[in-house]
Amino acid sequence: MGETPKSTSPDQSKMQLPGLAGKRIVVTAGASGIGFAIAHSLFEQGARLAICDVDADALQQASAALGGCLAILTDVSDDVAVAHFFDKVSTELGGLDALVNNAGIAGPTGGIEDLSPFDWRRCIDICLTGQFLCARQAVPMIKAAGGGALINMASAAAKHGYAYRTPYSAAKFGVIGLTQSLAKELGPDNIRVNAILPGLVEGARMDGVIRDRAEATGFTVDAMRADYLKNISLRRMVTAQDVAATAAFLISDAGANLSGQSMAVDGNVETL
Repeated sequence: MGETPKSTSPDQSKMQLPGLAGKRIVVTAGASGIGFAIAHSLFEQGARLAICDVDADALQQASAALGGCLAILTDVSDDVAVAHFFDKVSTELGGLDALVNNAGIAGPTGGIEDLSPFDWRRCIDICLTGQFLCARQAVPMIKAAGGGALINMASAAAKHGYAYRTPYSAAKFGVIGLTQSLAKELGPDNIRVNAILPGLVEGARMDGVIRDRAEATGFTVDAMRADYLKNISLRRMVTAQDVAATAAFLISDAGANLSGQSMAVDGNVETL
C-alpha cells in the first residue's frame, strides 16, 4: 500500500465566517478532542462559549485556552447535572444561540453475545439520551433568542452497520432520527438542526478503536488500520479541525438555510 495521503484542509483559523462574533454557544465534551477543536474554532471567530466535560483537569486547561469561558463538570447522561449546567449558561451568558451536542463515548467492542446490558445502556445514555437532555434545556433558550442552530454529532457509523460496535452504531443511527425530527419541529422557530458525521478522526480515541477491533477480530493493529483506510475513498483519516470547520460553517450565517442535513466529514467512508 502506498503512502497515506495527507489532509489538504486549509488553515481554518484564517477563514472568517459571517455571524459568529458574539454568538453564545455551548459545546458539550468541549475540553478535548473534536469538542475542543470546535470550541477553539468558534472562539477564534469571536463566539462566547460555555463548555462541559467529565474531565476536571482538561476543563480547566480548555477554559484557560478559550479566554476563561464557563466550564462545568457535567455528565450529559445525568439530567440533574445537565439542568444545572444550562442554568449556569443562562446566568453567565444571558441566553443561548447555538448548541453543539458533541459528547459521546466509543462504547464497547465485541460480539452481540459478549456485550453486557450495562455497557449497552451506558453507550446509549451518553451518545443519544445525552443529546436529548441537552437539547431540551437548550431549545427554550435558543427560541428566546429568536432562533439559532443545533448540531448533533453523529458518525460514519450512523449510515453503515458496524460489526462489533453495535451499541455505538445504534446510538448514532438514533442521532440521525433525533436530528431530522427536531429539524421539522423547530424549523418554524428559526432553529436549524443538522448532524455532522465524522469518519475516522486522527487521534488517541481512533487508535483505541482500531486496537480493540483488531483484538476482537484477530487482526494485527497495523492490518486493522490498513483495512479501515482501504474503505475510505480518499484513503486518509480526517482531523478534528476538519470537523470543527464544518460545525462553524453550519452555525454561521453562511449555513442559514441548511437544516435537517447529515453532513459527512469522512473522506467518503464506503463501508465499516
